[in-house]
Amino acid sequence: MRKITILLLGLILVGMLIPAGFSTDSNVVITYGETTYSNSNYKSFVDNFFVNQANVDINNVGIKTITADQVNQISGGITGKYYNSNQILSSALVDLNDNADLKVTVDKSKITTITGDMYISALKSAGITKGHVYVTSPVQATGESALAGIMNSYEVVTDVEIPDSVKEAASDEIYTEAEIVNNSDVSADDLSKLVDDVKEKVSNENITDHATIVNIINNYVENNNINITYNDIENLADTIEQVQNVQGDVNYYQNQVNDIFGNATSNGFSIDAILDWIRSFVNGI
Repeated sequence: MRKITILLLGLILVGMLIPAGFSTDSNVVITYGETTYSNSNYKSFVDNFFVNQANVDINNVGIKTITADQVNQISGGITGKYYNSNQILSSALVDLNDNADLKVTVDKSKITTITGDMYISALKSAGITKGHVYVTSPVQATGESALAGIMNSYEVVTDVEIPDSVKEAASDEIYTEAEIVNNSDVSADDLSKLVDDVKEKVSNENITDHATIVNIINNYVENNNINITYNDIENLADTIEQVQNVQGDVNYYQNQVNDIFGNATSNGFSIDAILDWIRSFVNGI
């Protein structure tokens, strides 16, 4: 009788803690580009990619729409490039249930410029090191605008806002790499490795001097026979310098989300833990 009473109290507790209408997996969020979301055929294509690649129930995840205005808030100040509402096609799914390490799966048939390694590098610049990200588009797109959606998804899942300075640094990294790839004969893989290796050296040695970063990039380019212009090198140095300069904000963000990345929780409590506790009583009755 006492076990039944405790079990009933447990069920009441779960009912009190779980919000009314709770049905979604709070650790999975899809951000649709507004152009994609407003077109049923486009949205269906994107949904099929996510279902097949991420093995999710599309009706059981959080949904956000990324608008041109949101993308322009970041891109406008970096490149001067502004998008119209019919140009935001890239869409992303973030799954924090798969949080052993940061992974990015890109639909290479649709995303033409930004690679998985580029997204990983930029997200790590923002202090994001966990989760599985999937990126696609209903038609061919560069993939630049998807980064805004990805960072927005992490904010939704963790309920922690990424500092604007960090968003700008990560976005600047993506936009700079995209511009170099589009306007030179360097491969995206070679450029991504260059940025990662230089960022690692700059971080390890805590270098913030622009001229020193330029010299590091110059040496890397010469030693690895990479053909980019001096202007490209200057732009990369600016980008890497910016990433280094916001490390204080990155560390602040990481400290806020460390516990979240380590626990699959909702509203500060673990539903699975409560259900396991209740099952232990059911099994004993």
